[in-house]
Amino acid sequence: QVQLVESGGGLVQSGGSLRLSCAASERTFSSYAMGWFRQAPGKAREFVAALSWSGGVTNYADSVKGRFSISRDNAKNTAYLQMNSLKPEDTAVYYCAARGRISRPTYVYTGRADYDYWGQGTQVTVSS
Repeated sequence: QVQLVESGGGLVQSGGSLRLSCAASERTFSSYAMGWFRQAPGKAREFVAALSWSGGVTNYADSVKGRFSISRDNAKNTAYLQMNSLKPEDTAVYYCAARGRISRPTYVYTGRADYDYWGQGTQVTVSS
């Protein structure tokens, strides 16, 4: 069972930046496609960003494109979400996810059902 632990959330002013980290417990992390999702109060969990297990392909929700960046460091079994130019509407609990099933090396996955493992979430609050 893969365990994912997010960190890096917090309170930031509008226009600020945060970097979220997602540490995985498995050495096979390098073979997992990764994703970040978020859930605001009263709303469904939504896709934010995805990264292929090869690390070479990314995909972003339109609402964060150009502001957020997903990356991974396989040596550290860690995925990251760099968030710049934050807006109040980015306020949510952010979850990282890992796909344990066989994945194409250059494919990215944007659906919740595409992922097998989830972290506990980290709160991001952006004040106006």
